[in-house]
Amino acid sequence: MRVVDKNLPDWNYRAAELALWHLDQCINDRGFWIDTALARAAIGAVEREQKLLAKRTQEMTEGEVQAATQRDALLRYLLKAYNIELPDLQKSTLERRINDPELPLELRELLTIRLQASSTSTSKYKALIKSISSDHRLRGALQFNGANRTGRWSGRLFQPQNLPRPTLSNAAIEIGIEAIKADCADLIFDNVMELTSSAIRGCILAPEDRKLVIADLSNIEGRVLAWLAGEEWKIEAFYEFDAGIGRDLYKLAFAKSFGVKPENVTDENRQVGKVQELALGYEGGVGAFLTFSAAYGIDLEAMGEQAIDSIPNNIMAEAHKALAWTKLNKRPTFGLSDRAWLVCDSFKRSWRYAHPKTTSFWKGLEEAARSAILCPGVAFTCRRLMLQRDGAWLRIRLPSGRYLCYPSPQVGEDEKISYMGIDQYSRKWSRLHTYGGKFAENVTQAVSRDILSTNMQAIDDAGYLIVLSVHDELITETPDTEEFNADHLVAMMSKNPVWAPGLPLAAKGFETYRYKKG
Repeated sequence: MRVVDKNLPDWNYRAAELALWHLDQCINDRGFWIDTALARAAIGAVEREQKLLAKRTQEMTEGEVQAATQRDALLRYLLKAYNIELPDLQKSTLERRINDPELPLELRELLTIRLQASSTSTSKYKALIKSISSDHRLRGALQFNGANRTGRWSGRLFQPQNLPRPTLSNAAIEIGIEAIKADCADLIFDNVMELTSSAIRGCILAPEDRKLVIADLSNIEGRVLAWLAGEEWKIEAFYEFDAGIGRDLYKLAFAKSFGVKPENVTDENRQVGKVQELALGYEGGVGAFLTFSAAYGIDLEAMGEQAIDSIPNNIMAEAHKALAWTKLNKRPTFGLSDRAWLVCDSFKRSWRYAHPKTTSFWKGLEEAARSAILCPGVAFTCRRLMLQRDGAWLRIRLPSGRYLCYPSPQVGEDEKISYMGIDQYSRKWSRLHTYGGKFAENVTQAVSRDILSTNMQAIDDAGYLIVLSVHDELITETPDTEEFNADHLVAMMSKNPVWAPGLPLAAKGFETYRYKKG
């Protein structure tokens, strides 16, 4: 082990990064308080509801399907009874079918039962019960550098980084939590599975005489990407929005795409704008749009119908050519109608035309990485980044001084870049291909992590004891006094590090006794 230790590089094992690891150990040892009564009651409610859903499934299928969770049996029954052949039973597929007004009522009910019964998020309650200590606190839920490419934390035990997005309002969830604990959730809520899924955050509670002060960095990846790329108009737009004189960029994105005034964009429409920004900032296209829209519950077919008339003719003409090429070369269209595909592709093109510095940033990063791999020991710069190959590693030096490391990099005969890593599907060590947009995603997320972590020690020292971090959000536990408040935490979180001048930072926060989505 000593020999291995001497041969391991220490690029990211020094100074501030080492101090951050020590803070991480304190946070994990501290843990956070769990409402065990809620967790146990939720487990009971879920088990009862699963039995009722299974019984109803048996009634509707005359015993051919014993439970809606039996995927293959249900698919066979749908084909036999309704002559419907579904490609899968994923949430997005089921929701599209359920919303079809031509669907028979009994089939809609059966698909709705499948949607409810297949909810896996409720298994987190059992993970909580198994993991808590005798003092009702759960410890060790964070893994330092768990996202090994970017350095972000990963969730462990009940996976706090992967909590389901609530589909109910916070007010409804509060009522639902009391109903679950009183063992009468089924009397108040039609969909108990939806309630228990939405209420999982509520298991994290402040102990007696304490409160939770929570803050989240606002649109941090969009801000960091614009700063790294030098997209000056967008940086200025963020500053104007933070000053109260500019538009919300998610609403602005929607307004530009759909030809409406920004002030008329609703919160629901804003989600579409958010999907545009998240999907397209890293060189994504129609496929990326599909992935993010599923995560945020966006119906691309409905979106296509709504937006198609607002797209400029020249952009739509380019999209038509791209669709013809896609079909000619038998590339996937992801099961979308031509209209939905054309709208997604048009959004991509419009976004790229509006972000010339970002699109050139993708190309610049890829060219710098390729040059660095082919010229070991020579440093190549790309905007605020420095890339260099050292032995078996391609290193990207971030503005914070930390490095992203890619082992065994290669440039193939086709000029494509690859490195060794864990394949996210096979979970095996294998050669992975990458490109400019993916490099941009990696460095943006890594810098976003560095922004969050730079101020964490000062926040903890100020009495805002960090108990958990979820993506770009900090959950802190403090005395229940006015001295500790969301405004103070927001000010500390949005303080620029010395290495990030000119980066527009902002955060939003709130105080609560029970964790919830802000």
